[in-house]
Amino acid sequence: MKSRSLVDEQKKLQVSEQEVTHISADEAAPTPSAEDSEQGAARRSFLKLTGAALAAPLLLSSSGSGAKSRRRKDDDEDDKNDGAPAPQLSSPPTIPWQIDLPVVVDQLQPVTLDPPPMEAANTAAGEAGRAPHQRWNELYVSARQYPPIHYQLSAKENPAWVFNPAYPPQRIWGYEGNVPGATTPGPTIFAYYGQPTIVRMHNRLPQDHVGFGTPEISTHLHNMHSASESDGYPGDYYSANKAGPTLASPGEFKDHCYTNIYAGYDEQQNGIGDPREALGTLFYHDHTLDFTAPNVVRGLMGFYLLFDHIDSGDEHDPSPSALRLPSYPYDYPLDFSDRVFNQNGIMFWDQVNPEGVLGDKVIVNGYIEPVLRVAARKYRLRLLNGGPSRFYEFYLVKPNNVVQTFTYIGNDGNLLPAPLFNQYRVRLAVTERADIVVDFARYPIGTELYLVNRLEQFETRRPKDVKAPGSRVLKIIVDRYPPEQDVSQVPSALRELRPFDQEEIDDAKVRRWDFDRRNGMWAVNGKFFDPAVSNAKIKQGAVEVWELVNVDDGWSHPIHIHFEEGRILSKTREGKEVPVPPHEQGRKDVFVLEEDSTIRVLIRFRDFLGKYPMHCHNLIHEDHAMMVRWDIEKDDSGSS
Repeated sequence: MKSRSLVDEQKKLQVSEQEVTHISADEAAPTPSAEDSEQGAARRSFLKLTGAALAAPLLLSSSGSGAKSRRRKDDDEDDKNDGAPAPQLSSPPTIPWQIDLPVVVDQLQPVTLDPPPMEAANTAAGEAGRAPHQRWNELYVSARQYPPIHYQLSAKENPAWVFNPAYPPQRIWGYEGNVPGATTPGPTIFAYYGQPTIVRMHNRLPQDHVGFGTPEISTHLHNMHSASESDGYPGDYYSANKAGPTLASPGEFKDHCYTNIYAGYDEQQNGIGDPREALGTLFYHDHTLDFTAPNVVRGLMGFYLLFDHIDSGDEHDPSPSALRLPSYPYDYPLDFSDRVFNQNGIMFWDQVNPEGVLGDKVIVNGYIEPVLRVAARKYRLRLLNGGPSRFYEFYLVKPNNVVQTFTYIGNDGNLLPAPLFNQYRVRLAVTERADIVVDFARYPIGTELYLVNRLEQFETRRPKDVKAPGSRVLKIIVDRYPPEQDVSQVPSALRELRPFDQEEIDDAKVRRWDFDRRNGMWAVNGKFFDPAVSNAKIKQGAVEVWELVNVDDGWSHPIHIHFEEGRILSKTREGKEVPVPPHEQGRKDVFVLEEDSTIRVLIRFRDFLGKYPMHCHNLIHEDHAMMVRWDIEKDDSGSS
């Protein structure tokens, strides 16, 4: 099936009574075929052409696929070279502090799956045509520390979500678990190392939907060390009647197998992997090719928390290895995501503008300016910047704006080697995470606190200055004493890091990845993303140094590498080495690449094979092709 013309696609743009519909999903996502173009599937053609037409052309060198944008000196030069920044909408006023967040998060409960999960895709029962689960007998069927556990989620539409009392009920997309009704975030999954998890993900989105987005899904568990077929690769999108270019057939559901092994399973030869590689704060979100941003903006995300014998999720754990950090219900994930609403109070998104949309309202776990009521004791707050474009610098303040301190224990999905005590700010790029511990026992009952964002940002390109007092996004009220004594703690040591091996670093293959603009669009090494083309073939077990480079294109790019985490070796800005801040000295999966900078990252490629992406997690950049595929292949030589 050939691509439709730009004129044909433009005719499909339509407006509902309250929502803007940019592209009909069936028109924007034709069935993949062998006739798809060399530089991307047919489904992308309209977005590329329209985005290029909307954006002023960049002044590029003519040296071929590696062309770089001119160096920019200031914002005026930005505007001259790249066109003025897209005008941003202004949302109507909201009414603050009217909606209470749940006192405890919605924890997804296990189910018995019918039909039971299988190694190969159960297409006869309606499963999408994924590749067979890798190492199925070894990591799922065979006895582990704990028997497998199964969950079920459905991506569905909720037609009457209320973000704030000032805005009308409206359609969102979210995840439904054990309780009827889709929510955003979806239910939180609590998982454990040594216990394989199957998450059956149903696609029950309306195929004749109204509004932006596309009703296909591909669910990515961000930061998980999982096999390729369960990674949520962008080309693995599906619905009951449509399959992405890297799936064999459509389906109503898809089984994701998360083996919950530590990275380094093969290397350690101990049946569990390397506990120094443990993950903790993960989240699942849609990753559909070309439509990640609108599908996530509509609400397709949720948390997945992963525990082990060290970070056990039990503050009463008697084991000497357990950290006894604050635990459920005092372990509370919080998603912060920027959104913008039209004059009628209806959420807005512009899919075709390659500069994206910067939200001026921050939704916190699905609501604008909500209230979190806490007990007078320690809490572990897991902060996530869910995007799509805004960066944050959070401060905890009293009503008179006096800044309060907390303890910083984790960055991205990982505990730090040691806590950072007496911290007062957390900066988060898109999809970065920070785990902090706040002791609310310091405050009398009735105390009101606010989490504020002091990082100014006026366009999607990059944040500007930190300015007090900032915008209040969450109100916290200490309203009760806990029913029992708080026995949680923050010990002086958290999780050990694997030491650097300089000889290993010196011997590692070096790959350079340039993130830049190309013809008004986003590119990696001068190329747009093609889900069928691998830009790097890596031997299983290899150790490499990846150089992430931004040749001062005027933007900040939060670069996310799937599957394996990395360690920052060095950072340079304007040609000069700069120190790596303490909270970035552990393992990371998102690397904030500022203008005119390079980050060198050490990465290992272990345990599984197959295709994975790396991309900018400014979601509009990802949808407009700033993504690259790399593959792990079996090493038949007997050495890495």
